[in-house]
Amino acid sequence: MGKTTRIVCFGPGPQFKGGIANYNLSLAKTFDKMPDTEVFIVSWTQQYPAIVPREFKDPSRSNKLAGTNIKEHYITNYNKPWTWKGTYKYIMDLKPDLVILQWSIALQGLPLAAIARRLRKHKDVEVIVDCHLVVQKEASSLDRRFTRKCFRHVDTFITHSQKTSDELTAIMPELKFEQHTDGTRANNGDTRTIIKLYHPVYDMFELDPNFDKPGFKQQMELRENVFLFFGFIRKYKGLHHCIRAFSKVAEQRDDVSLLIVGESFWDTLDKKKLGTRIKNALFGFAKSLFLRKSDDERDYNPLALVEELNLQDTTALVNEYVPNEDVHKYFQASDSIVLFYETATPSGVESMAYNFEMPILATKVGHFPETVKHGFNGYLAEAEDVDDMAKQMLHFIDNPIPGGNVADTASKMSWENYAEAILNH
Repeated sequence: MGKTTRIVCFGPGPQFKGGIANYNLSLAKTFDKMPDTEVFIVSWTQQYPAIVPREFKDPSRSNKLAGTNIKEHYITNYNKPWTWKGTYKYIMDLKPDLVILQWSIALQGLPLAAIARRLRKHKDVEVIVDCHLVVQKEASSLDRRFTRKCFRHVDTFITHSQKTSDELTAIMPELKFEQHTDGTRANNGDTRTIIKLYHPVYDMFELDPNFDKPGFKQQMELRENVFLFFGFIRKYKGLHHCIRAFSKVAEQRDDVSLLIVGESFWDTLDKKKLGTRIKNALFGFAKSLFLRKSDDERDYNPLALVEELNLQDTTALVNEYVPNEDVHKYFQASDSIVLFYETATPSGVESMAYNFEMPILATKVGHFPETVKHGFNGYLAEAEDVDDMAKQMLHFIDNPIPGGNVADTASKMSWENYAEAILNH
């Protein structure tokens, strides 16, 4: 029996909703299945400043850690800096070999920097940042400062695309980097390692072999060909483009439906409550200081286009967060996922599509040209070009992608290979 590797996966725990929480959990569960590992999830209790007007708790009913040996602990509160030092002390009490910090938003750079700076003083602990992105989708004057503040205290970076690797080296020009795809670490102490991998395919969403697809489609009033938009409704995800493109498709065919499933990101609290109104006012003021007005998406409402374009009969809407155990219904009822993003980093929704062997319709932005091979596992449209998006949707109906092609893509993006590369140190 070999030496046990003790791994801390720091990020939102299973009590939180969203892609990063699902990701952190999937990574921890993969490590837990490997021999000679002991795995801990150390989580936020509050991920963001108290003025952020949003609810983040997960309504899923299942015990997500059932059948594992993973130990979880909720400790880090963005708004209580003394918990940042407490997090470091708690992690060190676990005697970790690896600490993997999930990085998905520069706003968290302050607490993560405080934790990483202390951890990196211990040479027997490898501090790893798993970069879901480097450059924010919204342009903040503080993003670069917060990102650099944390990243200077990191030993190893994981990226999910070459684009993210390039952004990392550009934002930290004073550091030396060495990139590998197999987990090899740089030998030179002055050189940081980039492990260039991918976004693994989620395996927490299971197909239901007894799913009544015809019955569900009838219940949802879906037609023969169903395009799916799934996930949080955010401006950068381009739902407004998707709806406009679908309108053009619906003008030409009467056998199509658009299924929109997801929570409006900035509409999870009761706006009538005084506390919500205060949060919105403070958050709006903070955003006005650091964001261009065009980047404040709290008033983003693409769903209004459904009525404006008279698409009520061909569009089905589930405007709420979907618990994990219900996700499969919407994917199994659909034919393709639509990701007409304005900007893109490796996407959890894309990973979910691979899980269900669902072809992808995406725009030629971010990493999508790396993962979506036009005509093989999906089709690519020109960014910001609604006519081309509609063209690709019509082309997909006439030239469907075999599920086996999507499965072939997914097989190269397993959690097991991902975790093995991280442990190859």
